[in-house]
Amino acid sequence: MKIEQKKFSNVHTFDFKDRFLNFAYKDKSGSGDVDVAYANLSSKSSIRIENNTWWKNVGYIWCGIGVVNIGMGIAAGESAAGRGFWLLMGLICLGVYHATRVKYTVIGFEGGNLFVIQDGKTHDQVVSELMSRRKAQLLSLYGEVDLESSLDRERAKFEYLKEQGVISQEEADEKIRQATLALGVITEAPQTLN
Repeated sequence: MKIEQKKFSNVHTFDFKDRFLNFAYKDKSGSGDVDVAYANLSSKSSIRIENNTWWKNVGYIWCGIGVVNIGMGIAAGESAAGRGFWLLMGLICLGVYHATRVKYTVIGFEGGNLFVIQDGKTHDQVVSELMSRRKAQLLSLYGEVDLESSLDRERAKFEYLKEQGVISQEEADEKIRQATLALGVITEAPQTLN
């Protein structure tokens, strides 16, 4: 499954493979791609907003000049008509600033971040697919009792899966019970008495 997101000069492609995600990006600063195993994705996310502050700064300056210009005309007893040019230009710049902002959901992984454009079209589908595949991969890798491991490691593993939202508290308790039954009984070799 492949999902492509576009907003202005930003193009993000999420190519969902069986065992990993290929995330490719292209924007005004460059391009690249990275392969990420689903199990390496963080369960938490953050928000990043990319914007061009030049439009905001110029907009505020021109709005300020426009307000001062109108105020000076009113103070001089002149008509305010025709004095709103800079205010209008400032408001247009502020409108461009708000219209060109790009908002992302950022999902981390060891060594980088995935940026999912909040576009109102594919954002929820991408995030849902990432988290669903993350859960499935973590379960396939760590969801069963490892008879070669120690009881403490197995307990920690199932507690981690619970904390990550992969399994419920009841499922974690059941897996820990299974690990205790399988690994908790230590048999000692019989000793001979002389």
